[in-house]
Amino acid sequence: MTNRIVTGAHYGLRDWLAQRITAVIMAVYSVITVFVLLTSKPITYGVWRDLFAQGWMRVATLLFMASLAWHAWVGVRDILMDYIKPAGLRLALEVLVLLTIAAYAGWTIQILWR
Repeated sequence: MTNRIVTGAHYGLRDWLAQRITAVIMAVYSVITVFVLLTSKPITYGVWRDLFAQGWMRVATLLFMASLAWHAWVGVRDILMDYIKPAGLRLALEVLVLLTIAAYAGWTIQILWR
């Protein structure tokens, strides 16, 4: 009989796929943003404001932020699970990370739609 020691949450394929998909979304957004900014007039506040006045840019930015939040959560959670052994400390740090990510996501929404 073999005794197996189970450690971690074993999210596996789902998290691996989430990291790749969110990375692709962020890369595409970055390339589009750089292209738009390089092919437009010199970047001033007015150009920046006009760019983000368009609905597609606000939605794309919100999608970027959601991808960034999910990507960051999966990465930081995995780091905490690997390196922080005391369960109470790990839980406290995970809650702190989640609250920080949620605050940044809320701030992004406030900036985009105020």
